[in-house]
Amino acid sequence: MSTAPERVTTAPKAKVRIYRLSNRLHQKANQGGGGGGPGEFSLEALKAAEAEFAKMAEDYPDWVQGHIRNLYDHHGRSVDTPEQRHQHFKALNEIAHDLKGQGGTFGYPLISYFGASLFDCTRPRENYLDEHVEIVKSHIDAMNAVVKGRVRGGGGEVGEELKATLAQAIEKYSNLE
Repeated sequence: MSTAPERVTTAPKAKVRIYRLSNRLHQKANQGGGGGGPGEFSLEALKAAEAEFAKMAEDYPDWVQGHIRNLYDHHGRSVDTPEQRHQHFKALNEIAHDLKGQGGTFGYPLISYFGASLFDCTRPRENYLDEHVEIVKSHIDAMNAVVKGRVRGGGGEVGEELKATLAQAIEKYSNLE
C-alpha cells in the first residue's frame, strides 16, 4: 500500500474584516422607552396608547361596516354575473382574511369567527355554485347582525344563535363537492 504525498497548496490569504455594529434597538430598550428603567415605558406613553386603542375599538363597528358593504357588493355581483364568480370570490376571500384577523383584537371575536369561516368557504376551487353564493350570504348576514347589534365578546345567547344559524345554512348547502 503506497501513500501518496500530501499536496500542499498555498492559497492567497483572504482579508477578513469584522464589523461590530451597534444594536440601537437594544440600546433604546435598555434606556427605557420613555421614562422608566430598562425595557419599561413611561406611564403616560402607555396610557396614551391604551386610549388610542380604546378609540379604535369603539370605532371598529363603523369601520368594519365598510368591509361588510364590500362583501354584499361582491356577493350581489356573483349572483348577477356568474361568469365572473371567480373574480368576486377572490375579493370575498381577501376581505374575509382581513376580518378574521381583526375582530378579536377589537373585542368582536364573532367577526373573526365568521370571517375565518367565510375565508374557508371562499377558498379557490374549480367552480362556485349557486349554493356557495348562498353560504357566502349567510356569513355576511351573520357579520352584519354582529356589527349592527354591537355584539361584543362571545355574544352570549345571541352569539350562539348566530353560529347555529350559520352552521344550519352551511349544512343545508354543503352537499356541493
